[in-house]
Amino acid sequence: MNPTEAVSPEPLDVVVVGEALIDIVDSPDGQTEYPGGSPANVAYGLGRLDVSVGLLTAVGRDSRGEAIAAHLGSAGVVLLPGSQSLARTATATAEIAADGSAEYTFEIEWALPPATLPYAPKILHTGSIAAFLEPGARVVRNLLEQAQGGCMVTFDPNIRADLLGSHAEALGIFEGLVPLSDVVKLSEDDAGWLYPGKSLEEAAERILGLGADLAVVTRGGSGSLMATRATQLTVPAVRSVVADTIGAGDSYMSALIMGLLLRGSEGLAPTVLERIGQTASMAASITVSRPGANPPTHRELLAGMAR
Repeated sequence: MNPTEAVSPEPLDVVVVGEALIDIVDSPDGQTEYPGGSPANVAYGLGRLDVSVGLLTAVGRDSRGEAIAAHLGSAGVVLLPGSQSLARTATATAEIAADGSAEYTFEIEWALPPATLPYAPKILHTGSIAAFLEPGARVVRNLLEQAQGGCMVTFDPNIRADLLGSHAEALGIFEGLVPLSDVVKLSEDDAGWLYPGKSLEEAAERILGLGADLAVVTRGGSGSLMATRATQLTVPAVRSVVADTIGAGDSYMSALIMGLLLRGSEGLAPTVLERIGQTASMAASITVSRPGANPPTHRELLAGMAR
């Protein structure tokens, strides 16, 4: 695929809306650059899983923006029109700790021109910086409003506290988007930041009470909580030797979306949730076993599940 904006010849199963940037990783081995950004990682992960997916984002027509476009194109992700709109592509510098965890420093502008969905995908996904940082966040909300009744909406806040305003302001934005979302996935750290003092189960109950049909809370090596109004279950993590955790949550989200696409007519029954959760946990496990946001291909994921 030519690494520029493109129009898909046929409707896409998933449209992802959100930031794409370059992760600059400082480690004891030196400095390296990877295409990243949570929504872009989710789109790339979906492409690697053979899901037809497009990304609406904002990058520059600079070398880093072209690297992101080529990276996405290598997985078959369609970069939707209007996505190469900035003068300069955003960056996130990651400092890797001894346990493989990452701390980020961002240089980002998030601005989208007014947009409409080119057609109704089966799933619209958004989250992270794109859902909170103005002026682009306003466009993201408008797209979620357009999607109501037309497709499933998934949302991952992927909280970056350094880029947000006050806790009250960020919580208000989050809780304003939950009623527009069918599925909300967040990490244990996200839940603790949004709802300090509350258990993960209480945080999930709050999200369901605001209107989501499914709340998913990932807990790293302790597995993930999957909750509906009728069911709460814990899916164990898949053990792995950790290279770093970059992209793990995004890889989980990609596989979660794929599972929602393939679930058939069984809805959100406990057996469906367990199957989707196991697949998403396997995807995250494969990702953390190698450096950078490097999610599994569909073949790698199937091989992992067969084991």
